Amino acid sequence: MTTVFRNFIAGEFVAAEKAAPNLNPSNTADVIGEYAQGSVEDLKAAVAAAKAAFPAWSRSTPQERYEVLKKASDEVLARKDELGRLLSREEGKTLAEGIGEATRAGQILAFFAGEAVRLNGELVNSVRPGVGIEVTREPVGVVGLITPWNFPIAIPAWKLAPALAYGNTVVIKPADLVPGSAWALVDILNRAGLPKGVLNLVMGRGSVVGQAMLEHPDVAAISFTGSVATGRRVAAACVAATPMKKVQLEMGGKNPLVVLDDADLAVAVECAANGSYFSTGQRCTASSRLIVTEGIHDRFVDALTERLKGLVVDDALKAGTHIGPVVDESQLGQDEKYIAIGRDEGAKLHWGGERLNRDTPGFYLQPALFTGVSNDMRIAREEIFGPVAAVLRVKSYDEALAVANDTDFGLASGICTTSLKHATHFKRNSDAGMVMVNLPTAGVDYHVPFGGRKGSSYGPREQGAYAREFYTTVKTSYTLA
Repeated sequence: MTTVFRNFIAGEFVAAEKAAPNLNPSNTADVIGEYAQGSVEDLKAAVAAAKAAFPAWSRSTPQERYEVLKKASDEVLARKDELGRLLSREEGKTLAEGIGEATRAGQILAFFAGEAVRLNGELVNSVRPGVGIEVTREPVGVVGLITPWNFPIAIPAWKLAPALAYGNTVVIKPADLVPGSAWALVDILNRAGLPKGVLNLVMGRGSVVGQAMLEHPDVAAISFTGSVATGRRVAAACVAATPMKKVQLEMGGKNPLVVLDDADLAVAVECAANGSYFSTGQRCTASSRLIVTEGIHDRFVDALTERLKGLVVDDALKAGTHIGPVVDESQLGQDEKYIAIGRDEGAKLHWGGERLNRDTPGFYLQPALFTGVSNDMRIAREEIFGPVAAVLRVKSYDEALAVANDTDFGLASGICTTSLKHATHFKRNSDAGMVMVNLPTAGVDYHVPFGGRKGSSYGPREQGAYAREFYTTVKTSYTLA
């Protein structure tokens, strides 16, 4: 029999009226489980539980919060192979990538366990005699978390961990496509010793559960990762709410990787292959625009094509697989639509782009590489979110930088060069929140800020110590001695 996984509200696993199957994109005949589809009433119950738990949890000691997060981290790391397999089974990234992501979730929990005991304030001298000033940070209240499908355990972890470390209570709604990893993480945190109501999980449709979260007056802040279109609606709803909600958005990317004539060709090809195609290209930090100067262009395209020919697209759990399936039929259809758009715009589909059949029914797509792309084409401007990359030929470093910055997005950027002068200039002048030199644009550390500019991000940064900017509010207190 298929296991039914329930929502988690007020310290209890609660049945919902409806449930939906969680399917393996590598094998659609494999049903991972039936996961609850929450209602507006479920969301209201979760918020009420979080609100009731907030006074005690917000005044819990740093040591209490440390111990919960550290215990959860230990279990995640001890079970990383199991959790990684679950993740790969429901999302479609390779088993190695799944285990790596589960490991990262454990590391994030450990980092924020430490942050719980590192939060500090300031004592400031007043300009007035006899007056003392304290600047302190306090939790914001009930925080609503809306997480995406492409990182099913890492992104829930990097939102949950700081929210809890800084004394907030939480309602989390994971992406409807991948509820299993978030459910497992919530179960681990619960058993690590969280008091009832501190953490609540309501699975289901964004149009139902997510919308109810945005409209609920007792939710003080929303952290959202997803598409630009949905992010704009989230921001508008938070501003229009009474009272207004604090909001943090991580959205799309159309990230450039610049390859200069003096680049190490092998390094450049590996950066492009990894950044553009690993995780099936389903990363907001993926290198979807490969901006290449004339002197190395042809050699780079030839070498990258040979690299792509050697990549194995197959079942995510199968040994030897480099690229797993696209997450579902809808996303696969979007990828194929953009491949058709690229051809219609006059770009050359240099290699790949074909739907593939494998031993099991799944959503398999051959990596696609376009050449002859100009920066005004839709495939160079709109986020595709699949294993599709476009090569743009430029004449010089200056033109490469201008093209790289000519985008509505600003999440990540990269450059491959052996020139210290160009690397330094690019780091300073790239309009992106994160810049990589001779590294893939996809791949970041958990202890430093994550986020971008322009249409990619809005609000305070995620991860590292900078996460406190969103999950706490500042209070300034004056005392006459």
